[in-house]
Amino acid sequence: MASTADFRNGMCIKYSNDFYTIVEFQHVKPGKGAAFVRTKLKSVTTGKVIENTFPSGAKVETARIERRPYQFLYNDELGYHFMHTETFEQITLPEDHINNPKLLKENQQVEILFHDESETPIRCELPPFVELEIYYTEPGVKGDTTSTTALKPATLETRAEIKVPLFINTGEKIKVDTRSSSYVERIKT
Repeated sequence: MASTADFRNGMCIKYSNDFYTIVEFQHVKPGKGAAFVRTKLKSVTTGKVIENTFPSGAKVETARIERRPYQFLYNDELGYHFMHTETFEQITLPEDHINNPKLLKENQQVEILFHDESETPIRCELPPFVELEIYYTEPGVKGDTTSTTALKPATLETRAEIKVPLFINTGEKIKVDTRSSSYVERIKT
């Protein structure tokens, strides 16, 4: 247990039957009334950010979340299978535990967050950016080599669909933002 005086950015707490990390907090002492702490909390399981106000001195339950390196192996009807990169232990996670499963490819390095006390996996996080090959997209039109405002659909090697600029062609490698499933840049070979 900790009080609001112990709050710091990055601290993980249990609140409303979920785990949250403190993104931002501010102690407020108004001219009238009791002091309070205004916070922005990010859910570890869903990634959603909420705002909440705690009375000054309120007790909260802290939680230890541990990040462990894993490698994606494959998926089937049982779920997504991962292997710990150091111990070679394998685990299976359901699709809703992964922040963007459509961008996972075999041998992809990920981090899986575990609740330290119960040893249960909470969430699988991909790196912020991944490099993927364009499996199929309509051919680029001559003269559209510099425009980045117009976008067209493209299917990636993982079969995920995103929007890419008109000058991107089938077979090219691109960098994709896993948080928004959006095109970042073309990888020069």
